[in-house]
Amino acid sequence: MESLAQKVALKFTRVNFVPEKVTNRYYHRGNSVQIKSPTTTLTTLPSRNTRLFSPISVSKGAAGAGAGEEPELKTIPIRDLVSSGVMAPHDLKDERIAGIASAIRVIPDFPKPGIMFQDITTLLLDPKAFKDTIDLFVERYKDKNISVVAGIEARGFIFGPPIALAIGAKFVPMRKPKKLPGEVISEEYSLEYGTDKIEMHVGAVQAGERALVVDDLIATGGTLSAAIRLLERVGVEVVECACVIELPELKGRERLGDKPLFVLVS
Repeated sequence: MESLAQKVALKFTRVNFVPEKVTNRYYHRGNSVQIKSPTTTLTTLPSRNTRLFSPISVSKGAAGAGAGEEPELKTIPIRDLVSSGVMAPHDLKDERIAGIASAIRVIPDFPKPGIMFQDITTLLLDPKAFKDTIDLFVERYKDKNISVVAGIEARGFIFGPPIALAIGAKFVPMRKPKKLPGEVISEEYSLEYGTDKIEMHVGAVQAGERALVVDDLIATGGTLSAAIRLLERVGVEVVECACVIELPELKGRERLGDKPLFVLVS
């Protein structure tokens, strides 16, 4: 006879079948979670401390969806999932992220051989995926008392302004040298060969303001770290950096020091 914990775990676990093992994934949208009934029976049940995407042992041939049949789709309120003690809210993966990831085109050998270019122009062509991208950032930052959204040239100018408008913050462009017409303050950062600078207008931000730094992608982290230093030099508190895409193999996150980084697609 199944215990209450077993029933809850089976009810609230969405599994994608892989030979001999399944991986548990929790997807949420709004106030509910969508799960699919597994075609296998869990022999090792997830607990509150189970990490997202951790392997779960299964036994084949158990009752469930028949061969070739689509598993039953169920919608479970998030409050029930959390109150059950099986998983905490931060373990939920928003289903919108899959749509965002699929809308980003990868172009090999651009702008030079060996580079896999992450092209967000296809994301912009998909109104739903673009809206979901902005919505996810807005949901995260709307209650964090942020007064400045600093966007890094050039694609930070695409995502930054709608986020700023939605959370009631001002947008501050951080540009390459000699692009801003007024008096500027600048910060230098290193490239693979040589250096570059990032600039913003003097007086665009005030000491004591709370800022979010936005770009489309973090690779080596040089530009983001320069933006953080530039804002902090004038007394601004950088709350977090936010990017649509992260290339973790380039370890850009390490260059940000203790500043948190939030990304949608990695």
